[in-house]
Amino acid sequence: MREIHLSLSTEALRYEELSAEEQRLVDAAREATLRSYAPYSHFSVGAAVLLENGETVSGTNQENAVYPSGLCAERTTLFYANSRYPTAAVVALAIAARNEAGLLSRPLPPCGACRQVMLETEQRFGRPMTLLMSGTEEIYRINGVQHLLPFAFDSEFL
Repeated sequence: MREIHLSLSTEALRYEELSAEEQRLVDAAREATLRSYAPYSHFSVGAAVLLENGETVSGTNQENAVYPSGLCAERTTLFYANSRYPTAAVVALAIAARNEAGLLSRPLPPCGACRQVMLETEQRFGRPMTLLMSGTEEIYRINGVQHLLPFAFDSEFL
């Protein structure tokens, strides 16, 4: 038997410790939560991406009475960014969430399906993206999806 040790890196920061560009991206994700369509869960998620061409694109979660038919904010945003700017790599992606009491104090991690889409977005453009998981008390900054998705399934297995 052989034991495998993983090393994952995450920075926990206050909003004031982010760069001005990162603050703008977090602000865009937080603002996007106000446009979410979440009539059933009342749990609104917003995401915003900064593209290498300087454009910022945001999106929200979209619910449906048939729950599996909805879509997460991260995938909505990444798919829209790719549709609008198909040759622009994603530099950073910010995520924020709110419930009926307001913005969440703890950073919200992306689901597994969103992590897979982020991984394939990185692979497509051959560069890691910075992920900013935003809470009001602190923000996690992760450089590269491999820190969220070790042992990832990718096209090399196909």
